[in-house]
Amino acid sequence: MSALFETYTLRDVTIPNRVWMPPMCQYSAAPEGPDAGVPNDWHFAHYAARAAGGTGLIIVEATGISPEGRISPYDLGIWNDTQVEAFRRITSFLVSQGTVPAIQLAHAGRKASTDQPWKGGAPVGPDAHGWQPVAPSEVPFADGHPVPTELTVTEIQEIVGQFADAARRALAAGFEIAEVHGAHGYLINEFLSPYSNHRTDEYGGSYENRTRFALQVVDAVREMWPDDKPLFFRISATDWLEEDGWTADDTVRFAADLKAHGIDLLDVSTGGNASRARIPVGPGYQVPFAARVKAETTLPVAAVGLITDVEQAEKIIANGEADAVLLGRELLRSPSWARHAARELGGDVHVPDQYHRSV
Repeated sequence: MSALFETYTLRDVTIPNRVWMPPMCQYSAAPEGPDAGVPNDWHFAHYAARAAGGTGLIIVEATGISPEGRISPYDLGIWNDTQVEAFRRITSFLVSQGTVPAIQLAHAGRKASTDQPWKGGAPVGPDAHGWQPVAPSEVPFADGHPVPTELTVTEIQEIVGQFADAARRALAAGFEIAEVHGAHGYLINEFLSPYSNHRTDEYGGSYENRTRFALQVVDAVREMWPDDKPLFFRISATDWLEEDGWTADDTVRFAADLKAHGIDLLDVSTGGNASRARIPVGPGYQVPFAARVKAETTLPVAAVGLITDVEQAEKIIANGEADAVLLGRELLRSPSWARHAARELGGDVHVPDQYHRSV
């Protein structure tokens, strides 16, 4: 029996296999007006193709909990009921294919208000649908990026409430799993790391203070999210800095805190918070961080990072390095990767009736 095609159950949700799709922004929603942040035909076709291809779990891209929480003006959002209704079309189709629908709830912080990446991804202002970014401290992400506005304690609590409201809407939209985005240099990651958090109040300084906002968000989302449905947290396990950054040791420590606050799985990525970081990118380069969390804590983990080969993915699960693999770029290239892998490994995967001739 292929380890990659064993089912996996968290709380009352059973995922049909361990081939999962991570959040990957499409930057394809309307930037303003009544359709701002609303998923459209592109999003439906994109996610539907991967579900029809046998992917066990699909985590919809980073979805802004507020207009200002988007990475770009073209990101999806879940701050109003129009967006909820449009998401239902996607979640219903995913469920019809046996795929578990999940959503990543996000606030981009100081990395917000940027252009579409194929147009350069530079910061944009009000003349290009942009806005003023916010952050734990007045520290810009990189040269050429604006100095963000430092959040007040009152504003921090308002954002916690926005995460809770987004979770409530995600449930109404038909999602079975929610993921809190605490990685890649976005707002929660900015609070966690001393590299970007220079505060001297109860949200900065010590490890306990820097993790306070993240845990408050988790608590608020968990309160809205039903007890029978899993809650994930995506983390950058390291800033890839030699000093003054978030480390793998911090991640292991934080994993235990997250579990105590109701997180069911840690989605382990790295980087994104320091523009000067040197990252040794290569096949499976982030898997050791997931493996360490799995070995040193009791929190389930998913691994991500240039996982492309069928044998590579199978070994990660079979060797106990992670409980699931998240295939990003490879699923962009090959929407039916799961079906091809099942054929190679002798695993069982859902195939739509309309595609029976491909079996």
